[in-house]
Amino acid sequence: MSVFGARGYNKGALVEVAQQAGMTHAGVLHHFGSKEGLLVAVLRYRDGDAVDGVAGRPQVTGPAFLSHLLGTVEENTHRRGVVQTYAVLSAESVTEGHPAQEYFRGRLTGLRAKLAGVIREVVGDGPTDKAVSDAASALIAVMDGLQVQWLLDPDAVDMPGTVAMIMDEIIDRLASGVPAPDVRERVAQLLDDRGDAATPTA
Repeated sequence: MSVFGARGYNKGALVEVAQQAGMTHAGVLHHFGSKEGLLVAVLRYRDGDAVDGVAGRPQVTGPAFLSHLLGTVEENTHRRGVVQTYAVLSAESVTEGHPAQEYFRGRLTGLRAKLAGVIREVVGDGPTDKAVSDAASALIAVMDGLQVQWLLDPDAVDMPGTVAMIMDEIIDRLASGVPAPDVRERVAQLLDDRGDAATPTA
């Protein structure tokens, strides 16, 4: 895992993986079949799935899944190597022909659907399906994006606190049914109150 995290998939050598695992190159191939097979096994292990005889973690369902996500974010602050591996490989997977592309596409599709279902259970029938799906996408984006920021500057980024804050805001907004003010209207009103007619630029 540390090899893929430090060098990415294309530059990560099976020989180096074997050395770090205390195995031979042939032994790695015997267990995983190929470099691609090893990559998928690494990713499945990261997600807690059973891999080559190693028992997976029990799956959490229902509203408790939100607490489970927050616990995972907290756990990740003590697993820099795992977080780095995921960040590097997920970014690489958008490139053409990457062997982990289907894995990450499927993982995100499944996580988005599961998270949307859990959010629906928590907030009730009020919000539209699109609003719930968008909320799930936003939470995933926050978690993945914060990982990159944390890897680059861990002292400046509170991953568990920030994810909890965003999750609380999203759930509260959907459950209450009160839409947030449009930020562009808010800024326009602020500028108008100040008598500043200038248009903000990016």
